[in-house]
Amino acid sequence: MSKEVEFCNRDRFIELGLTIAALRKMRGMSQEELARRANISRSHLSSIEAPNIVRSFSVEVLYNLADALSVQPGDLLNATYDCFKVGV
Repeated sequence: MSKEVEFCNRDRFIELGLTIAALRKMRGMSQEELARRANISRSHLSSIEAPNIVRSFSVEVLYNLADALSVQPGDLLNATYDCFKVGV
């Protein structure tokens, strides 16, 4: 199974990463703090949030990030970065 993101999902991963970054900033958290709370490395979080890098990640990481951000996992998937741009 390839770890590369299929082209049709590329924009979804970018949007998800931007949403995670916006929520993190709204909560006043650094990448280091969110990564620690989500049990992932800061570099992994950085690659998830980076709009110029498309990095897939597991559902477990999605759940950990949602818990650390105090949101439901589905909310991360259904939210858009545009919803969080104000005040970031």
